[in-house]
Amino acid sequence: MRPLTRVPSAGALVLLGALLSGACGGASPEAGTTPAAGSSVVQLAPEHVTKARLGRLSSGPIISGQLTPARQATVRAQVGGSLVELSVDRGHAVSAGQVVARIAARDLEAGHASAEAAVTSAQTALSVARSEADRTRALVTGGAVAARELEQAQNAVSVAEAQLAAATADERSAWQQLDDTSVRAPFAGVVSARPASIGDVVAPGSEILTIIDPSSMRLEALVPSDQLADVTRGAAVTFTIRGVPGTFTGTVDRLDSQADPVTRQVAVFVSLPNTGGALIAGLFGEGRIETASREGVIVPAGAVNETGVAPFVTRIRGGLAERVVVSLGVRQTETEEVEVLDGVAAGDVLIVGSAMGVAPGTRVAVVE
Repeated sequence: MRPLTRVPSAGALVLLGALLSGACGGASPEAGTTPAAGSSVVQLAPEHVTKARLGRLSSGPIISGQLTPARQATVRAQVGGSLVELSVDRGHAVSAGQVVARIAARDLEAGHASAEAAVTSAQTALSVARSEADRTRALVTGGAVAARELEQAQNAVSVAEAQLAAATADERSAWQQLDDTSVRAPFAGVVSARPASIGDVVAPGSEILTIIDPSSMRLEALVPSDQLADVTRGAAVTFTIRGVPGTFTGTVDRLDSQADPVTRQVAVFVSLPNTGGALIAGLFGEGRIETASREGVIVPAGAVNETGVAPFVTRIRGGLAERVVVSLGVRQTETEEVEVLDGVAAGDVLIVGSAMGVAPGTRVAVVE
């Protein structure tokens, strides 16, 4: 029976590999797959081997940032007064045009009534002026009065018309101010903030509440300037949200036109559909802008030696270690995996880490 030798450490494996390699006289990988007579069996722990598998890898800039609503509005008071009604609070859904608050309107109601009375008076004055102009016209036609009398009557009509126009404009302005006491939602959404309370005295421009549209969110993230070439409008983005299970997808909507003066990073805005309502503004998201995505044979990056002219892996086949030159494709840095284009098939057992120093042709056994 052949003696079994357990490798106690990665350094010992490297040393053993070097010795065995020297014993084989520096043979090529193909020629070195034949074990020398009397050679020992190198035992490897399960963590020193891996299996190539089929899967999908994506590459592209990694981004992270905060979720913000794609559309939001701060609803402000248009007139001053006391808040007498505030029917919604944070988290309440509102519809477009819904009255969400009311401001005391007693003085404005009186002003509107006065403006309406002024319009009525101006209409009456115009009617009287027109009747007087018609009567004067008839008298001028009959020669009873001079023509200048008709001219004066027509001027009176013009003045009355101007007075009616001014009164009507004042009435419309008063009505608009009165209507502004009813504060309405600009679009359908959810109340995200409500700094005002019933009884507060607000001035024009005072913030009453904020409404967001939760149907669509966006991820505001930063991209290093040296990766801008990989970011295009419409590019797919896959990401996860802290605290929310699952993976989400979005698309690059636009890039900021100016880089941060300190970090030299550029803001990117990613549109995210939120039909299920799982995304909440303010949460933190991390993802990748996919510039390349492909299915193929995947191995851990630690199974590939790239220190030489061509990358290679150390494969265990038939109980022997063999060195296989490979071609690499897409890399995924966050999972430390790489696509192997040729040389390795799914299911192949590869040595990882420092144990890759085992020389080709060495007998290898994986000990559970």
